[in-house]
Amino acid sequence: MRELILSMSMSLDGFVSGPAGEVDWIFSDDQEAKAWKLQTVRNASLHIMGSRTFRDMAAFWPTSTMAFAAPMNQIPKAVFSKRGAAVLDGLAARTGSGQPLQAGAQSWAQPYIAGGGIVDEIHRLKASGGKPIIAHGGARFARSLIAHNLVDVYALLVHPIALGQGRAIFSDLPAPRPLKRVGSKAFPGGAMAQIYRPG
Repeated sequence: MRELILSMSMSLDGFVSGPAGEVDWIFSDDQEAKAWKLQTVRNASLHIMGSRTFRDMAAFWPTSTMAFAAPMNQIPKAVFSKRGAAVLDGLAARTGSGQPLQAGAQSWAQPYIAGGGIVDEIHRLKASGGKPIIAHGGARFARSLIAHNLVDVYALLVHPIALGQGRAIFSDLPAPRPLKRVGSKAFPGGAMAQIYRPG
């Protein structure tokens, strides 16, 4: 059975974005932090996400030349959407920016569409052997995974910034959730990777 890793960037005060979804603060020049995040992304056999994140990423990664583009394009995807295959409507138009498509870009048009209940779908996806599943936010999707106790590993990159307000991922817990820290790494730019498992 493969594990589900929730990979998120977070502010010091626990937000994964500003109140309107602002995430510009997560893009730093800290090469060591980027390398850690890239290794986490590369170590996946499947990327999962909610429909909004899927559509945003599907419009960006197919033509990107960033280091993250190869694993984001080439590793299979699953999108969680109650709309079913309609989540793919207009996707070709959004990725047709005139720039050349990168290797694996077609995978964005061929995701597994998880239209059932989140618990059943995650158990079905975990049932295969192999490398981990990496879950990407948004905050609402991450909150749902956490609230249903579906996350096996929390890979949190905590940035040296306090936002004061924003979107949190631990706000829908039905009760306090003990976590056990199993790793941490500080980076030169001030960010810190914190790895937790359910306690």
